[in-house]
Amino acid sequence: MFQGESAITIDDKGRLAVPTAYRDVIARECGGRLVVTYNPFEAGSLYLYPQAVWERVRDQVNALPRTKRQNRFLQLKLVGAAAFVEPDANGRISLPASQRAAVGIEKRAVLLGMGDKFELWSEQAHLAQIRQTLSDDDLGDDLLGLEL
Repeated sequence: MFQGESAITIDDKGRLAVPTAYRDVIARECGGRLVVTYNPFEAGSLYLYPQAVWERVRDQVNALPRTKRQNRFLQLKLVGAAAFVEPDANGRISLPASQRAAVGIEKRAVLLGMGDKFELWSEQAHLAQIRQTLSDDDLGDDLLGLEL
């Protein structure tokens, strides 16, 4: 559903303009409702889920036994921090200040379409990720058959 990389500017009120290419899809596929939460795997980014995708993820995460520390951590970062956001009439969404501060998103960010969700990265964290390369040692058996 979503793919591509967009440079994003965050305004003084913590809003970002959803790229026009995604506005109709967001309105049609999720009634304009997105959920923003932390990326539990990478520092410097947030996840933006369409509501229906989010509900499946939330239910799977909440079904994990709370007796395991890593499950509670995942529940804290994903479910505990989740906030619903909707584009305004100008296609802007407001990001919670606490989430922006925690991941270092300030004026400039990068929005990545990752299929079923978006990742919103601070510009610095995205650049650091892009500059990394994979070595032969990083390629597990599941990657060896890919035709890239």
